[in-house]
Amino acid sequence: MRALATNRFGGNDVLQLTEVPDPIVGPDTVLVRTRAVGLNPVDWKSVRGGLKERFPNHFPLVPGWDVAGVVERVGPAVTEFMEGDEVIAYDREDHVQWGTLAELVGVPIRCVAPKPRGLGWVEAGALPLAGLTAYQCVIAAGVGPGDTVLVHAASGGVGSFAVQFASWAGARVIGTASPANHDYVRNLGAEPVAYGGDLVARVRDVAPDGASVIIDLVGGDALEASLDLGNAELRLVSVTNPDRVKALGGRYVFVRPSSEQLAELGRLAADGSLTVHVRETFPFEHAVDALARVEEGHGPGKVVVVFDQ
Repeated sequence: MRALATNRFGGNDVLQLTEVPDPIVGPDTVLVRTRAVGLNPVDWKSVRGGLKERFPNHFPLVPGWDVAGVVERVGPAVTEFMEGDEVIAYDREDHVQWGTLAELVGVPIRCVAPKPRGLGWVEAGALPLAGLTAYQCVIAAGVGPGDTVLVHAASGGVGSFAVQFASWAGARVIGTASPANHDYVRNLGAEPVAYGGDLVARVRDVAPDGASVIIDLVGGDALEASLDLGNAELRLVSVTNPDRVKALGGRYVFVRPSSEQLAELGRLAADGSLTVHVRETFPFEHAVDALARVEEGHGPGKVVVVFDQ
């Protein structure tokens, strides 16, 4: 099969489309023929060796953790799916090697959920990692009615979902974003404020009492400003820098696979309750360009790589 792979860490230029062995179909895995892959910052970071301290890494290395596709074969212990089923998955395994930017992907059953027929392939590919991350952050923060929630990077892939989930929970939501994306953030259900500079003053202008919940998706200065942005009841959740988050009294979230949660998100996206915003799509042959677009970090929503049928 063809995959986007590298035999060494480096920039996106070390990646190339190449032939690699078909995945092994283990007892509790499904073999998926790929239709769409949503990209996330972790994908280009893994190519640079950014996950070496968290997971064993092996070469050839194929990046990608999101996938939507059709089941080609199931392992002998799998009863949940059969050949021909349409599925989505957050293919997070215990090591980094065989990712989803490939024509075939072997996925542990714990990571797989049915793709509703009302959900398009591109949107399905964009949903798993970002949707689950946002959902689990909102749950970890215990967001509910009466909360004022500040979402950093509210126009990004995870932030776009976090704004929607926090709004559904009955919270008032404020989202940081570049001015060019303020209308987008507003349409999601949040009050936009510009990031950078005197962020504390801008947030306090719209929320004088501060935020009761901060969902940090960027780290750095935004994370360091958390205590000044929050009120006395602050619950801080972050996906960055676990040691620093905990030192600030917050909770670190590293998204976990959940077929049950992913199935629910798929249903919500299929019936239109959850908006999955796809900024741009690229054919598989231009997947390197797609990774570069994600690395640029500009623009709302998700970038998705699509495969021939």
